[in-house]
Amino acid sequence: PARRALLAAALGPAGRRRLPRHPAPAAAARASSGAGGEAEAEGPGRARAMLRHLLLKLRATGPVTVAEYMREALTNPGEGYYTRRGGIGESGDFVTSPEISQVFGELIGIWYISEWIAAGKPKAFQLVEMGPGLGTLTDDILRVFKQLASLLSKCDVSIHLVEVSPKLSEIQAQMLTGGKVQSNPEDKSVYMKGISKTGIPIFWYRDVQDVPLGYSFYLAHEFFDALPIHKFQRTEKGWREVLVDVDPEVPDQLRFVLSPSSTPATQNFIQPEETRDHVEVCPEAGVIIQNLACRIEKGGGAALVADYGHDGTKTDTFRGFRNHKLHDVLSAPGTADLTADVDFSYLRKMTQGRTATLGPIKQWEFLKNMGIDLRLQVLLQNSRDTATREQLLHSYDMLMNPKKMGDCFKFFALLPHHRLARPDKKHKPESESPLPPVAGFSELLLK
Repeated sequence: PARRALLAAALGPAGRRRLPRHPAPAAAARASSGAGGEAEAEGPGRARAMLRHLLLKLRATGPVTVAEYMREALTNPGEGYYTRRGGIGESGDFVTSPEISQVFGELIGIWYISEWIAAGKPKAFQLVEMGPGLGTLTDDILRVFKQLASLLSKCDVSIHLVEVSPKLSEIQAQMLTGGKVQSNPEDKSVYMKGISKTGIPIFWYRDVQDVPLGYSFYLAHEFFDALPIHKFQRTEKGWREVLVDVDPEVPDQLRFVLSPSSTPATQNFIQPEETRDHVEVCPEAGVIIQNLACRIEKGGGAALVADYGHDGTKTDTFRGFRNHKLHDVLSAPGTADLTADVDFSYLRKMTQGRTATLGPIKQWEFLKNMGIDLRLQVLLQNSRDTATREQLLHSYDMLMNPKKMGDCFKFFALLPHHRLARPDKKHKPESESPLPPVAGFSELLLK
């Protein structure tokens, strides 16, 4: 009942942001496994520049790991996909849930407020979003914070965005502050800062480790899927790492090869009990999750991870996206988004017990628990025209339909152990109320 009141107060009768006219027909495809399909050449000169750079590197050093290939293709300072382009949105290469419906971000905003209340309403909290894309998700969350201004009036709220792409940080600044930001060259950690349209300070960083310690809520929506992975194949001679090399038969093309012997990554990242024949491991994700778990353990807060992934069951999920279509991962590097499913069992293991974890649960289940059906009904009741109603229903279907985004996207949370501790009857009085359930991961009770 309390969460229902919170939902109603935060969201109001209708949202401000318009929904896109054509919400991501390929958004669900981005979460489906497999690779292939060609896209038209975009900026052939630039595409050739990245390929030429990689070919020179491979001829000089020999094959590289898939992780190194991804790192170059996505974040190379000169020609990397994210550093110069980062094609989110209808005109880009993929569309994410916040671009499909404002309700997605609003409900995530409610999640953080719910956890803040459960923690006893600390006097300050930082919202830290990692890889904030176009800034749409943070913008929707800030709208919820504004609606709940009276509740948050005695709380010092700040926004901290971790973004490596200069192009995307400019877009985020325009979205969130109207472009009223200042660069911060004297501070090596904060490269840009500003004030949101709702009066909340915003800071930009290149690494989450640069964000000040303190009570913080972390958000990683479609962040971990783009981090570099190592790929491994079981053979008759044992585990071998999948590498990227020049194709000797077609000198200007790339191909996958197996390492002739085990590599350091093979020895360090394959677990003895592994039963799959093909495994993808993202050590960078492990390092980041360790960092978040340590921060939550020391300073309090929570982390919410929303991404497509699995619980240690899938094998080959490496794929590319361009112009909303599947794209060959080795073709025209630097012009397509490269991604792989998140292994949530690996993330859970890498917390090393510093925090409790919840999930992963399917997106439709999380959003349903958060009250998306109630929110949809309010928006439909306040819609004045048929086109808007159709758009709302179409967006809801994209997010919730198990065959679209509902099943393949998952939610996963890191929380302090005491947040989930059951009351100890020996040491606590009977009158003390039990901890409230964690929003989204338990059913929303509407009485």
